[in-house]
Amino acid sequence: MYTDNEGVPYPYFFICQIRLEELSIPDSPLPAKGLLQFYAKIDHYLGYDADAGCISGYISSPDDVRVLYFPDCDDMEETVLLDEEGEETSPSELQVTFTTNPETYQDEHILFAAPTHREWETWDSPFENWEIFLQIDSFSGSDFSLNFMDCGVLCFLIAPEDLKAGKFDNVRGIVLST
Repeated sequence: MYTDNEGVPYPYFFICQIRLEELSIPDSPLPAKGLLQFYAKIDHYLGYDADAGCISGYISSPDDVRVLYFPDCDDMEETVLLDEEGEETSPSELQVTFTTNPETYQDEHILFAAPTHREWETWDSPFENWEIFLQIDSFSGSDFSLNFMDCGVLCFLIAPEDLKAGKFDNVRGIVLST
C-alpha cells in the first residue's frame, strides 16, 4: 500500500511475478531460485484518478515502484481475493512472456532490456550506469488496457551493484515512449 497526497491509502498495482528457477538466462545476475514480484503506481495509466502522481518520463522516487524478492517459495499458498461485497474475485491470469533478443521498438516485455526507447545516451545523474531490470510494454487483456503514454514502456531500473548484491529495495521506475 501507499498513501496519496491527501492521506488516502491505495494498493500498488501488481505488474508480474517471476519464478527465478524457471528462467533460462545465460550468466544471469539474478538468484538461481525464489520469486520476484513487481508492483508500481500506475493508477493513471489504467484510468484511475489517484492523487499520488504517476510514473512519468523522469526517473521516479523509490516509493513509486516495489520489487519484492522471496528466496523460498515452498510455503507460499494461493490467496483468494474478495471484492467489496465479499464476493470471490480474481484478475484474469495473463502469462507474460519475455524475449531475450528484442528488436528496436518491438512490443515485448523484456528482462535486462537495452534502452531502445531512450533517445539520449545515458540516464541523468546519479543513475548513469543503471540498467533496465524489467521492461513492460503497453498491452491489453480481456478486462483492461494498459497504455504507457503513447504506447510506451514501463521500465524498472536498478543499480548494477544492487543487482549483484540481490538488493531490490532501491529500484526506480520510468515510462519511455517514442
